[in-house]
Amino acid sequence: MDDAPGALPAASLLQLIWLASPALPVGGFSYSEGLEAAIEWAGITTEQAAADWLADQLHLSLARSDLAIVGQAIPAWRSGDLDRIRTLNDWVFQTRESAEFLLQTEQMGRSFVEWLKLRHTDAAAVFDTLPASYPVAFAFAASRTEAPARDACLAFAFGWAENMAAAAVKAMPLGQSAGQRILGRLAAEIPPAVDRALALADDERQAFSPMLAVLSARHETQYSRLFRS
Repeated sequence: MDDAPGALPAASLLQLIWLASPALPVGGFSYSEGLEAAIEWAGITTEQAAADWLADQLHLSLARSDLAIVGQAIPAWRSGDLDRIRTLNDWVFQTRESAEFLLQTEQMGRSFVEWLKLRHTDAAAVFDTLPASYPVAFAFAASRTEAPARDACLAFAFGWAENMAAAAVKAMPLGQSAGQRILGRLAAEIPPAVDRALALADDERQAFSPMLAVLSARHETQYSRLFRS
């Protein structure tokens, strides 16, 4: 059956689903992005508290930084504007607020590039002198589809939400039904978060989440932990 008029081509839709999948071998499942420390020290002890925490993280952190970077990097990749890509990539590295957050975007970006080399013949040359952050590497993959930047950002955010809901289930612990309710809450809040991210200008992006940064730093020496952040 042909794609409906105006619909995203099936191949591009499937690529976005693939990019958002926790099965993508980039290691996202191994990070809690400060949630594990929040459970230990910030009173995140219930399903409701975890859902509220992650929703705040979506709007206050992800939407104002990495989501905005993905939205801006996709057209830059498509136009071949490598100076713009380097500027965006440098901003990601320079604004990580803890050693763990920096290591996360470095490791996930590096792993993503290795996967990209299996999919795109020019990826090795493109990234030879560009140690890509995770959002910039994701944007490269998304730029090779016909998906609008908004759809790609929705996929990026949902992939993040799946990993974070799974982290909550493992670390608290919660049951699978609770995890699905948390994911449902995040899914409902992703579209407005993406719209806000896409509307940000360069001087409106920010990565300033002091409590999250402190918790991430404390996590580095947390006595018992499941996750790398």
